[in-house]
Amino acid sequence: MISDPTKTDTNVAPEDGAYVHGLYLEGCRWDSGLEVLAESYPKKLFTKMPPLLLKPAEQDNINFGHVYECPVYKTLDRRGTLSTTGHSTNYILDIMLPIQRRHDSKHWIKRGVALITQLND
Repeated sequence: MISDPTKTDTNVAPEDGAYVHGLYLEGCRWDSGLEVLAESYPKKLFTKMPPLLLKPAEQDNINFGHVYECPVYKTLDRRGTLSTTGHSTNYILDIMLPIQRRHDSKHWIKRGVALITQLND
């Protein structure tokens, strides 16, 4: 769930879950009005993502809707050594981000869209 900082006090802990601040989108931007991924503005490589509320739930009880499964990486390199799980040590998790109906996940995959925790080492 994406939190609107103008409507939600993200400095107060939620009843369930945790707010995540400081992520950056690469390859697109977040449209706060429509609450979906949108094309990047010209000459803008990265955009700050509003706070996210990560809330635990059983997978069967979640309605994902029309989403892009966005990978989250620690650094811009998007590479690391393979761990025993088969994932890169730079990879953290996937976050389901809402997208417009006119685009499918392939649209955002071609643009290399990802969330990054830090822009520079």
